[in-house]
Amino acid sequence: MEEENIKEEIENKDNTDNTESIQIADDVVAIIAGKAVSEVSGVAGMSGGFAGGISEVLSGKKNLSKGIKVDVSEKEAKIDVNIIVEYGVRIPDVAFEIQNRVKKAVEAMTGLKVSSVNVHVQGVKTTEEKEENKEQNNIEE
Repeated sequence: MEEENIKEEIENKDNTDNTESIQIADDVVAIIAGKAVSEVSGVAGMSGGFAGGISEVLSGKKNLSKGIKVDVSEKEAKIDVNIIVEYGVRIPDVAFEIQNRVKKAVEAMTGLKVSSVNVHVQGVKTTEEKEENKEQNNIEE
């Protein structure tokens, strides 16, 4: 009974016209989307620009918004995701999973309506590339 009263109060607050607004930065939405993408199996990495790679090296932190472009308007968001897939995965399945996870995560955390999640596959990472990267990392250490 108490839960129903709380739900009604929340719904009534949502229906009132407030002159105040909450603005969510594009970067915040991009990080939420990036975290959701990173949890999808079959994604080898994100494809970002040169500047994103430099900021990762300098900061030592993984940039969760790398490869994600977000356009946030007042009540909706459009998201473009640039990924590199692992060799052997079914690309349409990976893309569909990304679309679902990103949409759910962004809508749940921000309250924005996600009008589109466009997935752009920029490359395929083969096992040979993984082995080469491991060898290079071992040499550098």
